[in-house]
Amino acid sequence: MTKPAPLQQIDRTYVRFQGRKLSYFSGCDYFRLASHPEVSAAVQAGVRRFGLNVAASRLTTGDHILYGQLEQHLARFFAAPDAVLVSTGYATNLVVAQALVGNFSHVLLDEESHPSLVDAAHLLGCPVLRFRHLDPGSLGSAIRRCGPGARLLLLTDGMFSHNGSTAPLAAYLKILPQDGMILVDDAHAAGVLGRNGQGSLEHAGVSRRRIIQTITLSKALGVFGGAILGTAGLRRKIIGRSHIFIGSTPPPLPLAYAALLALKILSKDRSLRRRLQHNTAYLKGALRAAGLPLADTPGPMVGLVPESPRAASLLSAALLAAGVYPPLIKYPGGPSQGYFRFVVSSEHTREQLERLVGVLSKAASRCSAR
Repeated sequence: MTKPAPLQQIDRTYVRFQGRKLSYFSGCDYFRLASHPEVSAAVQAGVRRFGLNVAASRLTTGDHILYGQLEQHLARFFAAPDAVLVSTGYATNLVVAQALVGNFSHVLLDEESHPSLVDAAHLLGCPVLRFRHLDPGSLGSAIRRCGPGARLLLLTDGMFSHNGSTAPLAAYLKILPQDGMILVDDAHAAGVLGRNGQGSLEHAGVSRRRIIQTITLSKALGVFGGAILGTAGLRRKIIGRSHIFIGSTPPPLPLAYAALLALKILSKDRSLRRRLQHNTAYLKGALRAAGLPLADTPGPMVGLVPESPRAASLLSAALLAAGVYPPLIKYPGGPSQGYFRFVVSSEHTREQLERLVGVLSKAASRCSAR
């Protein structure tokens, strides 16, 4: 991967790039809470009240009262028995893996899982069997290869960031043995999917009894850090066995303070999710009408793969001419030549969406859906 050009995000839905102000359909700040004036004010107030950093792990002298308060509010919002706050969203899956080493005989991994889940699978110290993306039949074949008496842990994203597709959690739970568990990386679904924003579990209508849910605070909440949603027993295992948790400094106090406010905003202002859903439906509906064969997925993102490097250059130029930043990305597991990922927020205007549709409609014949 090559390092992309730096961007300065401004005015919530724009960036400054090479001296120009461009509409920004990228990043995963779905409600633009990272630039919400009240959340920004909470960060500043947090610096004044608490300082920047505890400068110690939570198991030594760094367990501030704010962390416990945030965990309680996260557990309540997601209707989970308990929550454990960790330093980053990426680290959540690694922390869980360290806590569960020895509990399972085999790991089952969706072939397009996030790199943090791939790393977690290797930390678990048992055979890893990949199954085809979102394919319960392929999962069933992998389970049969594990043999009788296998203790299974399935790893998958809850919502996949390339096109907003969701894992068929209900189907997976039916196929898994009764003692099988699922670790769901819900970084992109948390706060976005479900009637109450509780993520892919609520969207799928499944119980969390056999599911561990990990989230990031840097997407729907617009702040920073990660959290693990599970049982009190899982919390004890994390505290006792995860070196990453034991040895890491938790998120900066002002960001934990701001996360509490962001969670409050997301809990009370249901119009945020409604606007996000309306913007997503408009963009996908208009692009389908223009001839792009987009999958029927609930997530607020559209992935397009250009047919050639020349097609990618032409689309980038057309986007820039229309005042839209061209989000051509290269990411592990994606097409080697990269793809365009357009991410919708609740704060994009209809004018911005229409301008994007106008450009992508003309490029429909030179791109395929990701």
